[in-house]
Amino acid sequence: MKSVIIPQPRPDFVETAYMEDLIKRGLTYIKAGYPLHLRGPAGTGKTTLAMHIAYLLGRPLVWTHGNADFTPTDLVGGLYGYREKRLVDNYIHSVKKTEIATYLHWADGCVTEAVRNGYTLIYDEFTRSKPETNNILLSVLEEKILELPNVTRGEKHIRVHPNFAAIFTSNPEEYAGVYKSQDALRDRMITIDLDFFDEETEIAVTQSKSGISRENAERIVRVIRGFRKKGEYEFAPTIRSCIIIAKVLQVQGVEAVKEEPFFQQVCLDVLVSETNRVDLKGSQRAKVNKIITELIGTYC
Repeated sequence: MKSVIIPQPRPDFVETAYMEDLIKRGLTYIKAGYPLHLRGPAGTGKTTLAMHIAYLLGRPLVWTHGNADFTPTDLVGGLYGYREKRLVDNYIHSVKKTEIATYLHWADGCVTEAVRNGYTLIYDEFTRSKPETNNILLSVLEEKILELPNVTRGEKHIRVHPNFAAIFTSNPEEYAGVYKSQDALRDRMITIDLDFFDEETEIAVTQSKSGISRENAERIVRVIRGFRKKGEYEFAPTIRSCIIIAKVLQVQGVEAVKEEPFFQQVCLDVLVSETNRVDLKGSQRAKVNKIITELIGTYC
């Protein structure tokens, strides 16, 4: 059985002008009858934004996350477990007759549950599922009909509930473990491409998520944004780097100032791990440390 979630407002959700624009566009597309697709690198707030929009829609939601091992059954549903019917005939005390009949039980998958009841479906990282698995969504998003497998008795299709809404998220196709989505499915969605937040949003989110002071949040964000512009990385650092550094400093009770060696060491550890697949050694690590030192000296 899938768990149906009642979306709740997140007390730490930050609504800057940047976020308000994304929310307004996303809600408009959904209310116009189109699935929303939030696409962007890790750390650009796709999942958080999807959950907040689901809350604003005011309907229960069903959540699933893309998986390479998924089959259509995982999305639509299938026959699971056994139900047993036992009949005992003890009419004659010396003769005991028992008849047992067992049969499989149909259980709705997450897509079927959302379509049938008019819930909001969040399909997080949907391109981590194989394209052939996601083909069952084509008729749902276009013809508003969900075809059921032949194993079911009675209904062979379900008409999409008028309150049904779908929000998809995905990483760029160059990410490891991501499949290229089929054109027919992508054509049925409206995609909003997310990038790094603007500076004000990054500061507000860092402060909200960590509880650190506004002044310290500003220093951390400016160091990370400066490092991002330097291009000395395999993957660009995101807001997650800001939040991690801020939380660590808050726990330790230290300030984001150039006189604090712990601050610089945390920046080095976080940025090396967040922006490179492997640990940097020797001269490479020293080069990154030099850049961090210069940035801290400039902004802190």
